[in-house]
Amino acid sequence: MHKHHSALGLATALRPVQPVTLLRPHAAARAARFFVEKFQGRSMYAVKANPSPDLIQILWENGITHFDVASIAEVRLVAGVAPEATLCFMHPVKAEEAIAEAYFNHGVRTFSLDSVEELEKIVRATEGATDLTLCVRLRVSSEMSKLSLASKFGVEQAEAKELLQRTRQVADALGICFHVGSQAMSPSAYVQAMERVRAAIVSAAVTVDVIDVGGGFPSVYPGMEPPALEAYFGAIHQAFESLPVSYSSELWCEPGRALCAEYASLLVRVERRRGDELYINDGAYGALFDAAHIGWRFPVKLLREPDSNARDVAFSFYGPTCDDMDRMAGPFMLPVDVGPGDYIEIGMLGAYGCAMRTGFNGFTAGERVIMDDEPMASLYIADEDVREAVSSNVIKL
Repeated sequence: MHKHHSALGLATALRPVQPVTLLRPHAAARAARFFVEKFQGRSMYAVKANPSPDLIQILWENGITHFDVASIAEVRLVAGVAPEATLCFMHPVKAEEAIAEAYFNHGVRTFSLDSVEELEKIVRATEGATDLTLCVRLRVSSEMSKLSLASKFGVEQAEAKELLQRTRQVADALGICFHVGSQAMSPSAYVQAMERVRAAIVSAAVTVDVIDVGGGFPSVYPGMEPPALEAYFGAIHQAFESLPVSYSSELWCEPGRALCAEYASLLVRVERRRGDELYINDGAYGALFDAAHIGWRFPVKLLREPDSNARDVAFSFYGPTCDDMDRMAGPFMLPVDVGPGDYIEIGMLGAYGCAMRTGFNGFTAGERVIMDDEPMASLYIADEDVREAVSSNVIKL
């Protein structure tokens, strides 16, 4: 894998025909150390956000020892890359065969569930194992998050009592978990969810060993500038300390986006301009799935030397496939004189962008290059001058 100092330098020197994924291992390492050092509990990486073996290795080397896996394929992946890692199978609905393989072949001892049926399945698949950590997932609100995760999983409050009591009878350690939704924009989301946890514990009158606040920790995008992550950590820990749990209970979290968004960006070339529409060589079936299907706006920057002095205007993108749905509405703010042959960096695609690629219409990922420069936005750079310079790449509307 090649290494380059800057996105502009790469675009100028190589003039790549295919999209190039720009990787910043130092950014992922910095995010991992931040969570390990500042979150007052256990941080485990949600592999679904980006299952790159290289990224998993970086996180492992920088203190992330636990991984939230959601499929048997992810179990096998992490077990192969980091054999000593602790794997937690946190998908609430799993194939019985997947549970058995995870338990007997890969040493997985932690599973989540949100129904009696899933509890019974876990007991059968593990042949009545007595060394399980079982986390009951509560349904909580996603109203403070940009993407809801409130409809598919989670036991309702009225049904939580019975499920917690029955799970307590077979679990070596009982946990309660939840997910406030992706890109939570306020620490209050976790505080409100913790109140549901409190009510569930009091109602069921059970001893709880683990409180897992799930994911939802945000990154920086245009129009989505969240509070500092320390504010989330402080609110979560304060709420945890007030719960009716024993002094030995553990606090867990499952960051995905927050650990990997800054890890990668994308270098694309403009192939055509039609008014305020730019045809680029990656799109909805590549790294820009979220931009196309849920209207997610990513930071963009024109890479040209000398730099353009033209004013910024709003553009939308079309991807390279023959499908009309291969469209990213934006708006993406770029200089008004952008045109065919220009290169654009699209930032903060380490989360989900790299994971959602397909080979539709024959368009696949191009080269991957390791970069020395900083990501287009960051929640982890401490120096205020550097933070201001990095954040200037994010266009606020």
